[in-house]
Amino acid sequence: MKNLLICTDGSNYSQECCRYGAWLAKQARAHVEVLYVTDLRQFEVPVVADLSGSLGIQPFEGMVTHLQEVEEQKAEFVKDSALSIFEAAGLSERVQFHHETGLLVDAIDAYAARADLVLLGKRGENVNFATEHLGSMLERVVRSASKPCLVTPRQFRPIDHVAVAYDGSPSCKKALEFMSKVELFRAFNLQVIVVNEGRHEDKAAELLAEAEVMMNRLSLYPACQILNGVAETAIADYVKHTKVDLLVAGAYGHTRIRELLIGSTTTALLRNCHVPVLCFR
Repeated sequence: MKNLLICTDGSNYSQECCRYGAWLAKQARAHVEVLYVTDLRQFEVPVVADLSGSLGIQPFEGMVTHLQEVEEQKAEFVKDSALSIFEAAGLSERVQFHHETGLLVDAIDAYAARADLVLLGKRGENVNFATEHLGSMLERVVRSASKPCLVTPRQFRPIDHVAVAYDGSPSCKKALEFMSKVELFRAFNLQVIVVNEGRHEDKAAELLAEAEVMMNRLSLYPACQILNGVAETAIADYVKHTKVDLLVAGAYGHTRIRELLIGSTTTALLRNCHVPVLCFR
C-alpha cells in the first residue's frame, strides 16, 4: 500500500477523508495523490437556465464565465485545505494535488490505475440537504473501481480493531489476499465475522472455519464470531456495539436487478456503519 488516491470535494467529510489518508500514509510510508474534480454538469445550459430564469441567451455566457471563476477559486480553497492536513502531519513532500473537470467516475480511472487504495468520504458537500444519503458519485466509483475503496465517515479516529465480514465470495477472498500483503494489518487486532441468515448454522460455521484457515495461512490471526440475523443489520449493530474501527467487506456482489428487488447489502452497510468501510469488488 505505497500509493493512495484521495477523492475530495472540499466538504467536511472530505477533510476527514484526508485525515485518514494522512494517518495511513504515515503508518505505511505511502505517497498520496489528492484529486478534485469540478463537476462539468454545473456549466451546462439547462443548469444555468434554471439559475438565470428566462433572461435570454446573453446572460448565459456571462454566468458561465462567472461560475468558472468561482470554481477556480473553490479549487484553490480545496487544495489549500487538503494540503494543510498533510503539512500538519509532516507529509508535504509525499502529496500531490490534481484538479480535473468532468465527472469523478470518468476522471478517476487514470489516477486509480497507479493507486493501491482509493479513499472517498461517505457523503459530499450536499450532506446537509440529504443527511441519510451517500455521496452522489460514491456508489458509481466503488462499483467501477478496480482497486479497493476505503469509504470514510464523518469523524477520523485511528484504526486499531478491524472486522472482516466474510461470506465466501471472491471479493472477500481478494480482501484477505490484500490484507496479507499490507504489513500494517498485522499490527491490528483482527476479527472475522460471518452472518447466519435463517437456519443455516452449519453453513455459517463452515464459512467461518474457511476464513480462519485462509487467514492463518496468510499469517493473519483473527478472533472469530458468528452473528445471527439479516446481514446488513447484524453487521451494523455489531460494529456499533463493539470496538471496531474499520470494517472490511466485499462490495456489490449481486446483479443490479437483484439489488433493485431486495436492496444492496453494501449500500446499507455504507449508510449504517459509522466507521470506515474497506470495499473490495
